[in-house]
This record gives sequence, C-alpha cells and structure tokens, in this order.
Amino acid sequence: MKLNIANPATGEQKTIDIDDERRVRIFYDKKMSQEVAADAIGDEFKGYVFRITGGNDKQGFPMKQGVLLPSRVKLLLSDGHSCYRPRRTGERKRKSVRGCIVGPDIAVLSLVIVKQGENSLPGLTDNVLPKRLGPKRATKIRRFFNLSKEDDVRKYVVRREVKSAKKENAKPYTKAPKIQRLVTPMRLQRRRHLRSLNRRRMDRQKEQKAEYETLLAKRAAEKKQKVAAVKASHKGAKPTAA
Repeated sequence: MKLNIANPATGEQKTIDIDDERRVRIFYDKKMSQEVAADAIGDEFKGYVFRITGGNDKQGFPMKQGVLLPSRVKLLLSDGHSCYRPRRTGERKRKSVRGCIVGPDIAVLSLVIVKQGENSLPGLTDNVLPKRLGPKRATKIRRFFNLSKEDDVRKYVVRREVKSAKKENAKPYTKAPKIQRLVTPMRLQRRRHLRSLNRRRMDRQKEQKAEYETLLAKRAAEKKQKVAAVKASHKGAKPTAA
C-alpha cells in the first residue's frame, strides 16, 4: 500500500510505499476523516497522528465519503457530488465508487498530518514551501494577518512577482488578486442608491394604485347614477289608456 502523506503546516507532500501489510493494518476498518496514531508504521513515525482524507483502490476507483462500505458500489451521481464531474447541465450518471472504509484492496491512501511527532521526516517537515497565492476574500485576509475592521485590507494583499515568458530581458512585474467582498465607500454609495431606487419605485406604485382605485370608484359611482336615472325615467313614464 502506498501512503500519500501531506503536511499542511509546511505545504510539502510525500508518497511512501510500504510492502509489509502488518504495518498498515492499523488503517483497516477506519473511515475517512478518522484520526489514526502512526506509531505502528515505523519508529520514525513515533508520536505522529494522521487523518485519512481519501484513497483509491487497486483499479483506481476513488473512496467516497458517506458510503459506509469497505467495497465498491455503483451510485447515481449528479452535479455537486464528489467523484463526478458533469459534462452537461442537469446530467446524471451511474458511477462506480469505493466506500469510505479502508480495506486491504486500497492501493493508495491519502493522509494528512494532524499532530507532529518527535522525529523529523525528510520531505515533509524539514522545509517550508512558500505559499504561491495568498487569500483573496477580505475577511480571510483579515484573519490571515490578524487585522481589525479599521485596518485597510488593500495594503495586505499578497503580491507575487511575474516575469514574461515571451521576452527574455523583460522587467518583472507583480500581480495581485482582486479583493472579494470588500466594503468600500463606493459600494456603500451604490447600495444606498439601489435602496433609494426601490423606495421610489414602491412610492410610485402606491400612487398609481391609489389613482387607479379612485378612477374605479368614480366610474362605479357614474354607473350607479346612470342606472338610477334609467330606473327613475321608467318609473316616471305613465301607462297610456287604451
């Protein structure tokens, strides 16, 4: 079984091939998102705790969260389900997926380091890879840099240096993402403007409704007067003598 281990703290990832079945038996009958102590894998993993995030069986079928079986099943999947990418709008397809319980037929098991042990693992804990992209949403930038609401988020956007691949001697330039959900004075002004437009529309509709109801009442009164006049004329007419 291959163990694909990722370390979110450093950004590194490493695949380890273990032939001895007894060393990986600790993962059997465990479900996805369960945490497992890795002491039985080897002395170098003493004190480490891994979380199971997924895997593939020997035929390449992926494990799916929520399917509580240690075998393969066929499910009708649609847009929004894992292990399936629809090609057309509204498309559904019956696909074979592997259950979320680990068994001996798993070829590759994906793990994430939850707790780091005593020993350092080369390729996982010895080097910290810099993040290529920083957070994009305003609230996430505040959380990343521990900012308050008074701080200007635009000053803390992570910029990255880019060099043109077409021109050799081109001067490098920096790129930064457009901040999402950033509340600016322009955004507040636009919101006030839209709110005032809605208010005006509602007032205009109320006025039109009042005018229409007045017109209906006027027409009903005119019709009533007309009917009363016709009745009065019929009553006033005397029958002629034979």
